Amino acid sequence: MNTAATILNPESIFERHELKYLVTASQRQQLLEAMRGYMKPDPYGRSTIRNVYYDTPDFRLIRRSLEKPVYKEKLRMRSYGPVTPEQPVFLELKKKFQSVVYKRRILVPEQAASAFLDGKAPLPEDSQIARELAYFQWYYRELVPSVYLCYDREGLFANDDPDLRITFDENIRWRTEEMSLTARPGGEPLLSPDMSLMEVKAGDAMPLWLTELLTAGRIRQVSYSKYGAAFETMLQTDTLKNRGVFCA
Repeated sequence: MNTAATILNPESIFERHELKYLVTASQRQQLLEAMRGYMKPDPYGRSTIRNVYYDTPDFRLIRRSLEKPVYKEKLRMRSYGPVTPEQPVFLELKKKFQSVVYKRRILVPEQAASAFLDGKAPLPEDSQIARELAYFQWYYRELVPSVYLCYDREGLFANDDPDLRITFDENIRWRTEEMSLTARPGGEPLLSPDMSLMEVKAGDAMPLWLTELLTAGRIRQVSYSKYGAAFETMLQTDTLKNRGVFCA
């Protein structure tokens, strides 16, 4: 089984700040070299993360998210490598309230996760997070796979702060066909080949050394959502029209 998801905590709760930066290949290399004394590589190494985002047929969740409300939420199925229907994947609720990200997830077999999200079967476990997922599904009534997103990730953890994590995502791709984690990764690119999305995930304030590093490199924070970027690309093409969604 070649997936980090099989050895991660099956039920997880995260509460943290997430700051995002778009960096060039040169900036990324400079940052990685400067971080050597402060960070260590993710024990799972470089991985290709696969996601299927679920939304209402009229994209209610991502439309609201792009309006930048005080509170927003998303639902996705995720794996950290290739999986079969019998292998576990994460079901994740990601919520953001006043700049703080709350992520709640459980680990279930891919086929069970798909059956649940398609409204064909309940989750195979009863836990607090499972009940939250069930309520989310009930509240939005009709959830459907809306977009498949995959990207190559390199992650690092701080040597002296387990709550500080930095990731670099490149080769970010999206598609609206073959929206299954069991399918091969692929799709249309969201960023140019020399760009990466860097995310700083911290439980508290960013350390001074990192602030100084970003300032010296003139690297500025951006507001960027992979799902949001894919949806905005869909708005500029016939993708939504072909799916029966008409946008003004």
